[in-house]
Amino acid sequence: MDGILPLWKQRGMTSHDCVMRLRRILHTKKVGHTGTLDPEVEGVLPICVGEATKIVPYLTDTTKTYIATVRLGIETDTEDSHGHITNQEIVQQTPSQQALENVLGSFEGDVYQKPPMYSAVKVNGKKLYEYAREKKNVERPLRKIHIYEISYISGKAVHPNSFTIKVVCGKGTYIRTLCVDIGKKLGYYAHMSYLERIQTGVFKKSESITLQQVENAAKENKQASLLFPISSGVSHLDVLEVDDVTCKRVLHGQKLQKPNRIFTTDPFRIMHGDRLIAIYQTHPDNHHLIKPARVFNTN
Repeated sequence: MDGILPLWKQRGMTSHDCVMRLRRILHTKKVGHTGTLDPEVEGVLPICVGEATKIVPYLTDTTKTYIATVRLGIETDTEDSHGHITNQEIVQQTPSQQALENVLGSFEGDVYQKPPMYSAVKVNGKKLYEYAREKKNVERPLRKIHIYEISYISGKAVHPNSFTIKVVCGKGTYIRTLCVDIGKKLGYYAHMSYLERIQTGVFKKSESITLQQVENAAKENKQASLLFPISSGVSHLDVLEVDDVTCKRVLHGQKLQKPNRIFTTDPFRIMHGDRLIAIYQTHPDNHHLIKPARVFNTN
């Protein structure tokens, strides 16, 4: 059984909890998730099963889409609603929609973020949340992230000092830190009061399934029908189609002459008909050759 399960992770579970439960349901150890979601956050969490576990790094690199609510006037140590309040102020005047849109627009493109203290980012070989639990403050390096799209969603917030945004971003983005930084530009303390991930790569909320649905399908031995093909997880990579002879060479993991063409991504997919057989990349020591990064042993 090989493929990608578009799981809807519910609140109260860690991403690792989901993996462990699916290993039991699917009766296989070859299960891996593609980007951690905090326990209090729900959303799309693609799960790779079988040979699909080989593409976990490529799916982790895809864009993510979030719906988040920014609460003005309150700062917390975790940058979300689950932390301790560290600063508080009265919001004298809620920013207008135009002011919000102007500030949000300034965050599109390459942005530098300082990762939150309650995160797994390592400084001097130690995770930041470990320092935070020890009440130690350390210098956190700025990290470059990319925001593809950020927009205001009207009529969603339930508190007068809150507003809701949609964010399409690249790998490594901390949405709670983004919410804090947006608040700073508006002139207020802020934190993230709500977060939901509605898309990862090509996998959307509308086609995601819950653990209970997977369990129900497994009782009828229909769990394999829930899996998307491995190729759907790397559809963002360029493709090289090969004939029968080259297919055999690829499946044996052989190096090949680099085609006389420009690839939009490197690495890229190798397809034989509608079957994904490998992911290749330019050879680091010989740019006239391509070499396998992953080869898939599927029928």
